[in-house]
Amino acid sequence: MSYTYNKFGSRSTTTKINPPTTSTTEIPDVKLDYNNNYVHTNVNPISYIKNIQNPVDGYPKLIKLHQLKKQQINVHATQAYGKRVETDQIIPVLNSWIKLGLKFDVIMIGALVDNQFILPILNSLPINKLCSKPGFLFIWASTEKIKELTKLLNENELNKKFRRSEEIVFLPIDKNSKYYPNQEDNVGLFENQQWHCWMCITGTVRRSTDGDLIHCNIDTDLQIQNNLENNAVPDLIYKICENFSNSNRRLHIIPSKLDENHYIKLRKGWVIMSPDILLDNFDVIKYNDELYQKSMIKRQDNKDQFLIQVTNEIEQLRPKTPK
Repeated sequence: MSYTYNKFGSRSTTTKINPPTTSTTEIPDVKLDYNNNYVHTNVNPISYIKNIQNPVDGYPKLIKLHQLKKQQINVHATQAYGKRVETDQIIPVLNSWIKLGLKFDVIMIGALVDNQFILPILNSLPINKLCSKPGFLFIWASTEKIKELTKLLNENELNKKFRRSEEIVFLPIDKNSKYYPNQEDNVGLFENQQWHCWMCITGTVRRSTDGDLIHCNIDTDLQIQNNLENNAVPDLIYKICENFSNSNRRLHIIPSKLDENHYIKLRKGWVIMSPDILLDNFDVIKYNDELYQKSMIKRQDNKDQFLIQVTNEIEQLRPKTPK
């Protein structure tokens, strides 16, 4: 029997394993011991998960919520922007944006490519000046680099400005995936195949009261590849950022050139900075004009805020943290 990985469901702990329908391998009579099963059969445990294509399958309210969120995000999204910047010029360019008063509410750093965790650049990025308050930071690392990332977040200036909140884990579907980590990092029978993303928050955000800023529990923190795309970051990861934060200014920094197995696909509502961007169309004035037209809201303190407006139907459907 297959099982789901949606956190709104439940898993049986006594069901016997049956092989995927595409496999002819006989599988031992064991109880949900997928590691032991992998040792004996070489069948990836992911093969038994039945709702990879649609994790909310069987939950009609969540399906409706995802549809409504997608519509609202699209209504308020700016056009897709790209900024082509060589690696050694990323920090100067970001500093020039800061001088112009440009800020972002959601910043993602890195991609699902081994050469994207560049510690000197991460140490030097002026994230605290570039990110609004409240704001959200997503940083990607392979399992090999997760200790370095944790040390960075504990000891760097980031620790004084950002606090770690969630960890997202991404699993490639199999060894043929473009997202499968470098084989040289995998030694022995069991391999490190997942990617990790720390989500950090700056400023004060409360799940129970700040529904205009964040929507929690819409997506799971375990994501499994559900198609054969080879974008530097899968679409479903962008969707997690968009669904979680209602803030509308989003920046993705891909610090280094990609390998031949990956490409960068621009996305509505995002500014993507990378040496490999083909369409270099970012303009600060044009971007700000779009933001004011599509998502500007005056706060009580008379400051401008750029948010995706929440409808009554979305508010009724979304899972809420108890007060």
